Amino acid sequence: MTKLIKRLPMLPAERALKVISGRWKAVILYHLFDRPRRLSALQALMPGITQKVLIQQLREMEEHGLVRREIFAEIPSRVEYSATRLGLSLEPILLALCQWGQHHADELNEMDRLADCVIRPRQAQDAHAV
Repeated sequence: MTKLIKRLPMLPAERALKVISGRWKAVILYHLFDRPRRLSALQALMPGITQKVLIQQLREMEEHGLVRREIFAEIPSRVEYSATRLGLSLEPILLALCQWGQHHADELNEMDRLADCVIRPRQAQDAHAV
């Protein structure tokens, strides 16, 4: 595990929120749950993110052990990002957050303003592919 540059909070819940907070982190992880991706592929999947912000979010997730960056010795060099085991362990948590967000919107009668949930359990996706 790499040395963390920033100190994380001592309270475990606050630590978890600090590690996954960020406008795009959940979406980036979602796209890395199924396979490694190059920076350009990630950006194509998220047209609303700038390259600068994408790189910043990936670096933070790499620093916290959620994402691995692999540089291939090719010319031109190729870089792929993948979710680590620690990052993959967030899948059920992100699904629960998504479901809670839907519940919250429903309670406040704002379902019509809600976008589709991005996080879906991989098992359900695999079952539909069969």
